[in-house]
Amino acid sequence: MNAPNKAGWRPAMGDAEVTASPTASGDKALMLEEPLIFELGRPGTCGVDIDEADLPPMDALASFLRAAPPALPGLTEPEAVRHYTRLSRQNYAIDLGPFPLGSCTMKHNPRLNEKVARLPGFADVHPLAPQQTVRGALEVINQLAFWLIELTGMHGVAMSPKAGAHGELCGLLCIKAAIAARGEDRHVILVPESAHGTNPATAAFAGFSVESIPATADGRVDLAALKAKLGPQVAGVMITNPNTCGLFERDMKAISDAVHAAGGYVYCDGANFNAVVGKVRPGDLGIDAMHINLHKTFSTPHGGGGPGSGPVVLSAALSPFGPLPFTARRADGSVVLIEEEDAEAEHPQSFGRMAAFHGQMGMFTRALAYILSHGADGLKQVAEDAVLNANYVLRSLEDVLDAPFGGAGPCMHEALFSDAGLAEGFSTIDIAKGLIDEGFHPMTVYFPLVVHGAMLVEPTETESKAGLDRFIGSLRHVAQRARAGDDSLHGAPHFAPRRRLDETLAARKPVLVWKEQAGE
Repeated sequence: MNAPNKAGWRPAMGDAEVTASPTASGDKALMLEEPLIFELGRPGTCGVDIDEADLPPMDALASFLRAAPPALPGLTEPEAVRHYTRLSRQNYAIDLGPFPLGSCTMKHNPRLNEKVARLPGFADVHPLAPQQTVRGALEVINQLAFWLIELTGMHGVAMSPKAGAHGELCGLLCIKAAIAARGEDRHVILVPESAHGTNPATAAFAGFSVESIPATADGRVDLAALKAKLGPQVAGVMITNPNTCGLFERDMKAISDAVHAAGGYVYCDGANFNAVVGKVRPGDLGIDAMHINLHKTFSTPHGGGGPGSGPVVLSAALSPFGPLPFTARRADGSVVLIEEEDAEAEHPQSFGRMAAFHGQMGMFTRALAYILSHGADGLKQVAEDAVLNANYVLRSLEDVLDAPFGGAGPCMHEALFSDAGLAEGFSTIDIAKGLIDEGFHPMTVYFPLVVHGAMLVEPTETESKAGLDRFIGSLRHVAQRARAGDDSLHGAPHFAPRRRLDETLAARKPVLVWKEQAGE
């Protein structure tokens, strides 16, 4: 029997204690064993009554008929509800505990923002509605645009990009248009090793060649190596700051000055803006374009299928080339949406349209509610607390987990560890799976690629010290087991609904169809 801990409660029994008396149902108390929906279903069962369709003669439909009925599971309504409810109980969520995913900023989403986003005037707005019927929505978009410009110290902002990589593409298309307007042929984008992985992919998609810039021993951009690459062929640099190693690029202004002197532009990946919001204005660092993940910095935790939103703030040099449409405030105080038909007079150098419609209304309302409810002092505290929490995690664990850049000074919003120092045969995956048994979602693993066996932890500002202490204690325990060579860790997770999967096999040979004949 497990002894009570200091709080007086007893942890659940482990697998070794229950294997002698398994349950007949396969369930373990409230941990319910749920079969595949195809295993539950029965042919001919349906939860609703569907009227016979009034169809034309069958010979007219012959070419459209299936060779065999679709292999859909048949369930009653209660069976369908219970199936998905049971599955939902196996989901991990931000309302259950922390998501320590590095570079993702999975933080608490204030319910106030959700309430605002669900107001009928915002939730029910239609993208094809006449402008005069959506004045309030246009006002929200314009106010949010104003505050994004204010917070970043930039000149303009494109609100239509749907997420981070879409924003990256928007910024690079602005750069491409600006270079074309100068009559130059610049086709190279420089991307540091410490940048996000979407950066080189986006540059290639936009038609540029990509050249890598190495990192220094302390995890930052090698300024000398970058300067050596500059020349008449370089269109610009894509830099992530704070970077993917969780460090602030101290040479950012020097990088911008060097790139500008060479005739290029500076794109900043703003996915990590949560670490500096209210503290640093990217425009003051010489940045020409930067996307902001509203779904990371300003509410609505990143992930979970979206939607996302990635407005792009632009310098005075790039603003004329930004996409359509955009909101503008007239002299009478009204806000209008400038479309293609107004481009010749209002925005003649625009590279065009990024998306069919103008951004994500729900994300805009959440973000503006977040900004206004926090205020200037609150947004500054967001960055300060996020950085404080990350450094607390870093310094609390660096004695049991290798911190490759622990000596490079304080980290920013995330703490980076590696699998160096673990017992032979143990690696990052064992740590991640062991954390599942402890009741935590694993951190980001094997990223960034510049660190072998990387473990990237972003605690965010919304985790309390008590919550962080609980997470740190569990991670310490798992790390100590891996350092001591505890073989049971190779089989983790032991207490999850499913044991460790062969992830490579699952990715390469997924079983997507249930075959009743084979009983699979």
